[in-house]
Amino acid sequence: SAAEDSYTFLINWFERFPQYKHRDFYIAGESYAGHYVPQLSQIIYERNIGVKNPVINFKGFLVGNAVTDDYHDYVGTFEYWWTHGLISDSTYKLLRDRCDTGSSEHPSADCIKALKTAEIEQGNIDPYSIFTKPCSTTESLKRNLRGHYPWMSRAYDPCTERHSTVYFNLPEVQKALHANVTRLPHAWETCSDIVGIYWGDSPLSMLPIYKELIAAGVKIWVYSGDTDSVVPVTATRYSIDALKLPTITNWYPWYDNGRVGGWSQVYKGLTFVTVTGAGHEVPLHRPRQAFILFRSFLEDKPLAIA
Repeated sequence: SAAEDSYTFLINWFERFPQYKHRDFYIAGESYAGHYVPQLSQIIYERNIGVKNPVINFKGFLVGNAVTDDYHDYVGTFEYWWTHGLISDSTYKLLRDRCDTGSSEHPSADCIKALKTAEIEQGNIDPYSIFTKPCSTTESLKRNLRGHYPWMSRAYDPCTERHSTVYFNLPEVQKALHANVTRLPHAWETCSDIVGIYWGDSPLSMLPIYKELIAAGVKIWVYSGDTDSVVPVTATRYSIDALKLPTITNWYPWYDNGRVGGWSQVYKGLTFVTVTGAGHEVPLHRPRQAFILFRSFLEDKPLAIA
């Protein structure tokens, strides 16, 4: 599995760089890392049981806009689309009828039809950031012609994925990364259909792993950019609610220089944070607020109430 491979990589990495052995170790990720991170965390935790001074001194994990539980992800996503006016009442009902009981990674044919209807109704938006312009070749070109130093712009670039695809297919980049040494006949993609077709081992839920690691006292923070419609804040809230954790600090706004940066709720064993105005990849949209969140996680301190 990917988790086993990642664990093997880490063990070998610590042998290569022994100066990092036994230091506090955290794992972070976003999107489908909502599976990768808890699964790797579980393996490390279980392999460390009974080991004094473990090489991987695992302390906790942090995930953002994370795929967590197929049922709750579906329900929360469809609700987000509907409440934000992205789909019709009839399509919302169709999605709930045809998709709620299936796998989000391998949906049924009827569910796919309903999803395609929803996609048409949503139109040409950036689903990862619903209030910013979508990527287009023209817009990307205009930005690059505005000045000699476009990389100095602090604005969100909706064409980041397109730039990445071009960059990682450059022969010199692949050579430097020791990538594609087997000379595969197809180009690198951010989401490969070739991989997807043969991929059939995606678990339906990460919630059992959450329960195991929460009971073990592992520090867990979950955050969510609230303008993402792909793995939206509503989906994450439904998944967390399903854990039935006692609340320590109820829902409150957290602040950055006097302005609301988002909202948070502290549960027994898990802290949930939203980042207002951020899309699917929070640091890409709100780097300052993402840094505050990351620092608070490492320091194990709640985000500022004022």
